[in-house]
Amino acid sequence: MRGIFIVLEGPDGSGKSTMASMIGEYYKQKGREIIFTREPGGTKISEKIRNVILDNDNSEMSYNTEALLYAASRAQLVSEKIKPLLQQGKVVISERYVYSSIVYQGIGRKLGIDKIKLINDFATNDLKPDLVLFFDIDPEKALNRKLSSNNADRLENEKLSFHREVYEGYKEILNYYDEIVPINADKKANELFNEIKNIIDNLN
Repeated sequence: MRGIFIVLEGPDGSGKSTMASMIGEYYKQKGREIIFTREPGGTKISEKIRNVILDNDNSEMSYNTEALLYAASRAQLVSEKIKPLLQQGKVVISERYVYSSIVYQGIGRKLGIDKIKLINDFATNDLKPDLVLFFDIDPEKALNRKLSSNNADRLENEKLSFHREVYEGYKEILNYYDEIVPINADKKANELFNEIKNIIDNLN
């Protein structure tokens, strides 16, 4: 049985974690083995890099450094975890992947889509997901959800204008990546999952 790689993308607070859990449970009922991961993070090394990236004390971090740290964290995750698990026929569900770097650093930080794509193609050895779900929801509404339940990290603490640029960036890259499927995330969890279920049923 071949492995399946599903990525969940969207603004902070758009419901990715909830849907990841529901998708995982659905696949378990089908007899598949599920592995959840997140970005940045997912391995011992990647989690250490995550702590550096998101630490509010690191306000002086340059945008180039930020982009390279995300790519480094991702490189370790792909080589240590994602690729081997897919080769074993498992279902890997990741909250965020290369697309986040393209919109957050490439567009939001204005480093350029092509530069971010280049370093991440190298980091991932061109590994592409089978499906990318873009959770389409107004960034202010999503961020309010997030901030009401957690302490904000360095990226979440950015101005709303930055989060709006990121959101528009996601809308822009829908034109470039066929694997991204946009879904309206401004609805109840069960409604949203039913829509997702129809999409993932067409993967096999």
